[in-house]
Amino acid sequence: MIKENLAKVRSTLSDGVRLVAVSKTKPVEMLQEAYDAGQRLFGENKALEMRDKHQVLPSDIEWHFIGHLQTNKVKYIAPYVSLIHSIDSLNLLQVVNKEAVKHNRVIDCLLQFHIATEETKFGLDMEEAKALLDSPEFTQLKNVRIVGLMGMATNTPNRDLIRQEFHTLHTYFDQLADTYFKGHPEFKELSMGMSHDYDIAMEEGSTLVRLGTSIFGARDYGIPVND
Repeated sequence: MIKENLAKVRSTLSDGVRLVAVSKTKPVEMLQEAYDAGQRLFGENKALEMRDKHQVLPSDIEWHFIGHLQTNKVKYIAPYVSLIHSIDSLNLLQVVNKEAVKHNRVIDCLLQFHIATEETKFGLDMEEAKALLDSPEFTQLKNVRIVGLMGMATNTPNRDLIRQEFHTLHTYFDQLADTYFKGHPEFKELSMGMSHDYDIAMEEGSTLVRLGTSIFGARDYGIPVND
């Protein structure tokens, strides 16, 4: 069913929107099936799980880290990660830069914003983001590159609230692009939208949608988070 699910999802994507297949907790066999169906972007939220999958799956996979990233786990993904969606502090960004230096890489990152009503979600507010970007410490980081923003909407059936939160994130993106990233065409990514709300996210300007359930089916536990 994975091949069919991917085809169905791809048929709904707006122009310029890329699909991140959220493969956390899924066995490598399922990822391989998605790969064989043409999927190349995969999203994981556990550093060690992502490392283990990276070691056995095809080398041209573009690995995106989408979960809350602990500083002591950065070293496990720094050699190969394509994009980190979840930068929520200067300290974390400094650690990513340090590990990137060790591997002679520049690692692309997204600033994660807290746009939901739930306090349990991680992320910056606008003042914190400005403080990070204005800090002298940030200007010293040559092995990380901020290429956009990420956010998760409230887990709610209230689609008006979800739309409002995505619209807010796009507004933040525009403000930061105008203030800090003029002349930086790489600052172009808006990672927002999961299986239950990605249609709204695309209407509000998302360039990366993170879908797991729509591709791999429902997980056996919990409420979908970040897919």
